[in-house]
Amino acid sequence: MSSLCRNVLTVWRWRVTTVTVLPVARFHRSPLCSTTSEPGESLEIHKRQLFLWFSHLPQEEKQFGGYFSPETMHVDPLILERKTDEGAGLLSSPLQIQAPLRSSVTVEQLFQPADAGTVDRGLNVVLYGAVGTGKSTVVRKLVLDWCTGTTMTNFKLLIPFSCEDLGQLSKTASLRNLVTRKYLHLKDHPLLSGEGDKAKDVLFVFNGMEKMKLDFRIGATELCSDPNEALPPSVVVVNLLRKYLLPEANILVTTRLSALERIPQKYVSCYAQICGFKDADRQRAYFTSRLLQQCGDGAQKQAAQTLVEMLYCNLQRENQLAAACFLPSYCWLTCATLHFLHFTDTKAPIRTLTGIYTSFLRLNFGGEVLGSGTGRDLPIQEQQNSLMLYVVRTVGKLAFDGVTYKRTSFSEKELEQWIGGETKTDEELRQLAVFRTDVLDFFLAPCVVRGKRSPEPAGELNERCYVFAVPAMQEYLAALYVVLGENKSALEKLTKQVSVAIGQASEDVNVLMNILSKFIPLRIFAVFNLLKLIPKFFEKINRQNKSGIARTMAAELFRTEDSYNEDVLDQVEQSLLGVHGPQPQYSEDQPFELYPIFMGGLLHYGNRVLLQQLGCSIQSTTVAQITQALRKYLVRELSKPQPPEELMDLLVLLYEFQNPRLTADVLASIRSIRLNNIRMTPLKCFVLSSVLSCAPASYYLEELDLSSCLLTRDLLQILLPAFRHTRNLNLQFNSLGPESCVLLRDLLLDPQSSIMSLQLCDNALLESGVCVLLEALPENQTLTHLSLMHTGLGDQGALELALRLQQHGLQELNVAYNNIGDDAALALVDACREHPSIHTIHLYLNPLTDVGKKSLYIRGVPSSPSSSDRQVRVLASVTEGSDISVDWHPILSVIRENASSWDHQRVKQQLQVFLRDLEGGRKQQQSLWKRLHFRRVEKGVRQTLKMLEESSVPPSSGVSK
Repeated sequence: MSSLCRNVLTVWRWRVTTVTVLPVARFHRSPLCSTTSEPGESLEIHKRQLFLWFSHLPQEEKQFGGYFSPETMHVDPLILERKTDEGAGLLSSPLQIQAPLRSSVTVEQLFQPADAGTVDRGLNVVLYGAVGTGKSTVVRKLVLDWCTGTTMTNFKLLIPFSCEDLGQLSKTASLRNLVTRKYLHLKDHPLLSGEGDKAKDVLFVFNGMEKMKLDFRIGATELCSDPNEALPPSVVVVNLLRKYLLPEANILVTTRLSALERIPQKYVSCYAQICGFKDADRQRAYFTSRLLQQCGDGAQKQAAQTLVEMLYCNLQRENQLAAACFLPSYCWLTCATLHFLHFTDTKAPIRTLTGIYTSFLRLNFGGEVLGSGTGRDLPIQEQQNSLMLYVVRTVGKLAFDGVTYKRTSFSEKELEQWIGGETKTDEELRQLAVFRTDVLDFFLAPCVVRGKRSPEPAGELNERCYVFAVPAMQEYLAALYVVLGENKSALEKLTKQVSVAIGQASEDVNVLMNILSKFIPLRIFAVFNLLKLIPKFFEKINRQNKSGIARTMAAELFRTEDSYNEDVLDQVEQSLLGVHGPQPQYSEDQPFELYPIFMGGLLHYGNRVLLQQLGCSIQSTTVAQITQALRKYLVRELSKPQPPEELMDLLVLLYEFQNPRLTADVLASIRSIRLNNIRMTPLKCFVLSSVLSCAPASYYLEELDLSSCLLTRDLLQILLPAFRHTRNLNLQFNSLGPESCVLLRDLLLDPQSSIMSLQLCDNALLESGVCVLLEALPENQTLTHLSLMHTGLGDQGALELALRLQQHGLQELNVAYNNIGDDAALALVDACREHPSIHTIHLYLNPLTDVGKKSLYIRGVPSSPSSSDRQVRVLASVTEGSDISVDWHPILSVIRENASSWDHQRVKQQLQVFLRDLEGGRKQQQSLWKRLHFRRVEKGVRQTLKMLEESSVPPSSGVSK
């Protein structure tokens, strides 16, 4: 990754005591800061310290679980050697290189002299590339390999410098003082004395040369050949590159494209352009090192391997993702996003999608400022403007326009209009030139469709279209543009300027008027108090603008017409892994459902701290105003029925916001969460549990519907905190097995749980699992409705259930479609009749005989009106003897709802049994009205049977009672 190690490179100014990584075993133990050690001992100390410093991983890497080391996660990017006579070819962007003109080289190969005549003079190698191509990572790996003796073994001493540090030094210092300042153990080292040709064994590394003000003009920088002479750091570096100071020393310089001209070509031995990952094999190696090393043996490793294969297949399609992954930075972002989506660890620190994108930009642009001078003949007067803020005001403005008008591609003319259309001064033009050369390709890339240029020009014929390298980046930058308040209206801009001007002048005017009023007591001076109304007027407009941001968030979040019938997390996953199988028919409008979620996530305090480091400040007052208005709009939208996908997006927004008070206020207006048919993942389960954990202990959902969500035991474990806030829990049509019943039993025994209805239909719980679940019945006091339909209960499970019923206050029991015979069914009905509260039991779709069904209905009715036995509704068939069952409609509705997932042959047999029962009962009826009623029910059964045979079973609303 290009700038992943920028924070590591700044560690050169840290103290050794801040590093906790242990040294490798091959280094001999010796005092770290001894200044009297022998040269050989000093080199060992130097290697050990460099290894410690460069082995330190940035904070952002901890989201991967700390499984990585610099040696295992590094993949060599493509490096192409450029001769100094290639001219304009030096400034080519990595995305414009269609194929390598020559084979890739290593940094070690660049320092092999081309002929014997250059042996007496060291080589100056310039490694250049755009943002995100991997310059800092290559330097980091180079230093680590030299420390372990695996590369650059012909150099006895390697001295890396951060040009950002050197550029901030205001005092003069000699070369040896600069080295001693960073590496005290190298004080008075003989290789840096300048005597003889000792310096030929030294390699200087200057990382980020664009951050120094180098001037090679003789009149501006004096000549110096003495390593002990004190000069400004930039002059020392210039003399090293001139080969006037330590001419035998070798130098590696890394810089961006825009700063190449700062070093005259006559002082450069060779150029090398770093082009990132130009082929899918390098990308696959990177993804494998990132996604597989965290997994041990077993199912998780198999899932990670499948993930890598799907990602690799998507990259081979030569789509837009493959073009973006030319940059190692975007490979890192892809891995971080997939790790977030698939390997969420509930014990790890909270991670959010907005936090990943914010960290990604901090890694690449943290501390970066936009310079102006690119040529050596121009005066260096760089303004310290935040590069990220410049990105927001240009590329972010373009992204916001695209989101507003549902566009993802832009023509070259539009880029010119949005990126550079408002530049006026020479300084702005210089900054624009630097930005276009170094940064623009990082965010925008030519549109790719199956490896070809987009056939749909955005403007004139054959005009190239540009898109954001990663689609979600457009939504993130648009959200950042809005939250930072850059989309001000003309009235707001004018009012702000007038407010500031009058606010400053009003103080002086008030002082003057107070003095004059003592001598001339005229009430007319009171009119000047009206000046104080201008700032208040501006503040009111500002509050209205923040309310508009909240209104936009709520409107975009619940926009159902562009949801593609999928929640936003699935859309993010599909953008990385592709769509396997039939391609969905998308609408013409591009969905931007991440846009409001990113706006909410940017208001989180942790993201605001990172943005502050990037020079983008979001004030706390702004957050408070947006939050206050957002609460009102979210509650208003939730008063309307929302589809499951929109509810899932709402949960993601609340999770990204990380504001417990706002979450609790919004949940207060929610009494039901229906997420049926949502493909639940560990992340989605964690999001649901995290959001509901913000509610007070007294808060309960009337219904939590998680049917057909592909839930497993592991996902159930994550969801347990959410279940404690639920009264009616629907878990039917999932992948729960006997081992899941242990968790469900513990849930029912939990004193904090208040579950009244538990639906477990179509889960293979089996007899063993149900017996474990029934262990909770004696102590549970809240459960009233239990559905065990089609769970593999069997006769033995039914008998076990009959024994335990007396110890619990159930009211309704559903054990339909469980292969229960006559004897077990009769025992269960007898137990329900003796039970004090059970009033209904479902037994249809079980292999019951006609005699058994009659016995069940007889058992369900008390023997005499004066009997103490209770009447129990037994739903075993659509008929009750010679009459139509009053519950025929619920029975048939359940069958129609579930028949698509059940054994078709088994259901057909049961429907045919229903038809025989109806036909026999109809023949026994003398009343014409009752016969017609039999005909109507029989017609509904035949329709269900026909639809089942055609495998097109609709929802249950098709049968009319």
